[in-house]
Amino acid sequence: MAPSGRISQSAFDGSKLRVILLLDLYEGAQQQFLDAYELMRKQVASVPGHISDQLCQSIENPSQWLITSEWESAPPFLAWVNSEEHVETVKPMHSCVRDTRSMRYSILRETGPGQQAAAPAGTQVAARVGDGAARHALTFTVKPGSESKVAEILAGYESPRAQVDETTRLRRTSLFMHGNRVVRAVEVEGDLLAALRHVARQPEVRAVEEAINPYLEQDRDLTDPESARVFFTRAALPAVHHVVSDRPAPADLRRHALYYPAKEGRGMELARLLAHQDQAAADDPDSPVYGSTVFHRDDIVVRLIDITGEPDLDPVASLGIKGAGKAAELEHLLDGAAIGVEGSLKTERNVNRLLSHADMLPVTDRSADS
Repeated sequence: MAPSGRISQSAFDGSKLRVILLLDLYEGAQQQFLDAYELMRKQVASVPGHISDQLCQSIENPSQWLITSEWESAPPFLAWVNSEEHVETVKPMHSCVRDTRSMRYSILRETGPGQQAAAPAGTQVAARVGDGAARHALTFTVKPGSESKVAEILAGYESPRAQVDETTRLRRTSLFMHGNRVVRAVEVEGDLLAALRHVARQPEVRAVEEAINPYLEQDRDLTDPESARVFFTRAALPAVHHVVSDRPAPADLRRHALYYPAKEGRGMELARLLAHQDQAAADDPDSPVYGSTVFHRDDIVVRLIDITGEPDLDPVASLGIKGAGKAAELEHLLDGAAIGVEGSLKTERNVNRLLSHADMLPVTDRSADS
């Protein structure tokens, strides 16, 4: 599909992916790290979509290491990095590594021996235009029956300081619930990792995290680095597509979140369908969808949308599913029973039902002061 609107983030453009992992090792942990890397290297080599990887050591500081890998495209990498297999594979590295940083880049140009920079097949078609913000979300579930108490806790805390450092600023935090599932989405100007670490250190945020601990379905101990690392790894809900219309931002934008549980193994296809629909909507002057971010991991897809007016005035347009063919495709990918929608989605009545069941409850939506 040709680009439309302003796409600042996308895992669906078909370009190859370069992943860069920077690591700082503890003193004396090199051999343990090398053993763990060999195990990981052998496992990742068999993952579909993986092309190659390299392990590099700094020529200036022997405790600093670099792992780079190349993938056919972003979806197979995201499926691997968000899997339980990956969580277990990297566990032996945790005790070796003091600090780590992961970066993902789509390949835009390549230069081979004796060649000028070129854009062969498998590279990003054009540079994306963004707004200087990175987007990420976390999702987790709470014990059934505790939803109202958890919503009260999550809505009542004081916002952390927005300015992280000279170059990083927390722009917006939006929190929604669907049944016992919680989704917290953040927008950050600058360094996303620095902002997430900044927020996690704030006393008001730590107090909220401790307050909801008894209600979580997955036990965690945030005072234990390993427990915290595993919890937040499993809770990560990466943004896979973000688009904003070229139209001037209207004054009546309303933020909504929709939860789409996919059939087993169909989450990435569902995320791609919704992303392409929002991409078309952003280019449609009559669409109420002004901007959209699609988040995905495993069989969980969440669509955060900024809409002009009330979405229930035109549910078909608001959902971005136009035409019987697209509705049938959505029906094929969606686990409708998980949100109480079964049967054909080809009628407006059933699209209305999907909207009412998929719509998430807004808990809090906070923007930094201008």
